[in-house]
Amino acid sequence: MIRKEECTRYAQSLGLEIIDADYDHENWRCHIAGMEQEPERGGRCLRCFKLRLLETARYAHKHGFSVITTTLASSRWKSLEQINEAGQYATASYPDVTYWEQNWRKGGLSERRIAIIKKYNFYNQQYCGCEFSMRKEE
Repeated sequence: MIRKEECTRYAQSLGLEIIDADYDHENWRCHIAGMEQEPERGGRCLRCFKLRLLETARYAHKHGFSVITTTLASSRWKSLEQINEAGQYATASYPDVTYWEQNWRKGGLSERRIAIIKKYNFYNQQYCGCEFSMRKEE
């Protein structure tokens, strides 16, 4: 919830509209069932990405958006290969929607992300957000 609020705050500061197409958490739990103990970057992550990006592609198709991407691609906690595989999987059923593959971790983009976090005093979550990947406080 905090990340969504931060995203909304940033988008508003840029004069952009946020489309809040929340996912069905119980449906997600059903798709992830049996994979709760998978490690980070394991099969649970790929299944989650495919489910979430498929819903994004479906929404984009229905509402006339031609390109989708995900902020997960900037996360050091996640596999860029898995994310891109899921994006290609999601858009395969929708020829009018393209998945934008971008390595947000290179070419100065990671540094830009850090600068924006500092400038706007954003919350910087130290895990992907999945309830099964939360790291214990040490």
